[in-house]
Amino acid sequence: MQINFSDTAFMLLATALVFIMTPGLAFFYGGLVGRRNVSAIMMQSFVSLGVTTMLWVTVGYSFCFGSDIGGIIGNPSDFFLLSGIAAGDIYPDLGIPVYLFVAYQLMFAIITPALITGAFANRMTFKAYLTFLVSWQLLVYYPFVHMVWGGGWMAEYGVLDFAGGIVVHTIAGMAALATVFFLGKRRVSEPEPHNIPFVALGTALLWFGWFGFNAGSALAVNEITTLAFINTQIGGAFAGVTWMILEWQLKKKPTLVGFCVGVVAGLATITPAAGFVTPQSAMLIGILAGSIPYAAVAFRQKRNWDDALDVWGVHGIGGTVGILALGLLATKGMNPDGADGLFYGNSSFFVKELVGVLVGIVWAFTVTSGLLWAINKVTPVRVSDADEQAGLDNALHGETAYVGAD
Repeated sequence: MQINFSDTAFMLLATALVFIMTPGLAFFYGGLVGRRNVSAIMMQSFVSLGVTTMLWVTVGYSFCFGSDIGGIIGNPSDFFLLSGIAAGDIYPDLGIPVYLFVAYQLMFAIITPALITGAFANRMTFKAYLTFLVSWQLLVYYPFVHMVWGGGWMAEYGVLDFAGGIVVHTIAGMAALATVFFLGKRRVSEPEPHNIPFVALGTALLWFGWFGFNAGSALAVNEITTLAFINTQIGGAFAGVTWMILEWQLKKKPTLVGFCVGVVAGLATITPAAGFVTPQSAMLIGILAGSIPYAAVAFRQKRNWDDALDVWGVHGIGGTVGILALGLLATKGMNPDGADGLFYGNSSFFVKELVGVLVGIVWAFTVTSGLLWAINKVTPVRVSDADEQAGLDNALHGETAYVGAD
């Protein structure tokens, strides 16, 4: 097969767009935490750019897209250290180089574990985080990429996930909840974001990058690319406005932070369905994304779970809602390679999506809990009271985001 230059150019751009989402996440989270923990949480995102890349080109790509082993994982020897791939190799059934597909999927691997960091803000030691970053990908992220996108059992069963509802958001959100339960509450309260412009900047970078995240998942330039693009904008916008209206009604004032969080919830929720549903369905999904995760955040607050930056409510619940909405609203009229959902007469597809997301929830929560327990046996997972009181920027990294931060 010959290289398709237009598809390749587009996928290079999409890959760069997904890359910029991780620095965007760093700013989004950095603005939400207190002044003494900005560098620490931003570093957790940035370090994934390095560590995850090293892990991915060593064994990650093989585990995800190597030949199938038991429907769960790929053969680690197939592409170890990216061996067996030549510069001129074209990915099967696509017109893009294999190296480009490797790079595009790498950007997903980088941001997925970084999402979890918002849940345990100000509480995890850096050594434990590095151990978690590597082990969580090996035991949670890579298996789900293979099962859903790499020819594993979920793919064979018929589970669809256009750009990462189960594979990214559900498993990250449920892993986040496991870290919240394991680490417990923060001892130093930070009830307000310290830098709202950072939150807005991070949201802008995430929203911008999400067009590469979703539209790029078509892996070509065609009608599905444009469908995913417009649905991404619709989902984020409808959710942001819905969240703002709810906040306005219930808390009497609309806030920029609330709108931004709602947008991110909408983008996470539309992600699995972006290339499979009509724009009208995307409007409905956006409204659901602005209301159900909002209710999940309120529930979390009532239960006094210290998910610092609401990763579970925004990404875990958002991704789950998106997968279930896909099971209801998917239509082959928009994407003949997709499926018809329950509302289009196919109840079996909804059951498949339900099974897929339930497996994701149980696997991610259970394995993450076990990982944290095991890591804690080797090195303390939670920072000391003194370090938490001092702030992790200086205590763990010897630097502060602001001169004279107290």
